Amino acid sequence: MLEELFANKILIAGLIAWGLAQLLKTPFEYLWTRRWNWGAMFNSGGMPSSHSALMTSTTLAIGLFSGFDTPAFAIAVATSMVVIYDAAGVRRQAGIHAEKINLLFRELFSGHPVSQELLKEVIGHTPRQVIAGIALGITVAVLTWLAA
Repeated sequence: MLEELFANKILIAGLIAWGLAQLLKTPFEYLWTRRWNWGAMFNSGGMPSSHSALMTSTTLAIGLFSGFDTPAFAIAVATSMVVIYDAAGVRRQAGIHAEKINLLFRELFSGHPVSQELLKEVIGHTPRQVIAGIALGITVAVLTWLAA
């Protein structure tokens, strides 16, 4: 069973792209903040978008290995569009809302012992993070295809 799993080049391409994107979040965050945050590799959001990398790599690998005229490729493109749009659109807006709500909590309750749990602010991606994820996904899919 494990042998069959590792023989699935499409799955491997997607998982490598996702894993690389998650690992790259820590050094990218260091470049911007000059602080090591090892937890960044376990978070959603951040640079590059692991959602975009996973979906782009899997979709392109389906096209490269199975054909661009297959139903699987069509479904993968449609699913990728939804996931990438959600990562950059809906989830980004939810993160912006969380920032504003957290600011309200800090302003309203400063100095008072209120235990309000802050909302997670980095749940979406900027367009730059999405583009970086897409580029990573394309690179991994093509390298996986060339290595096969």
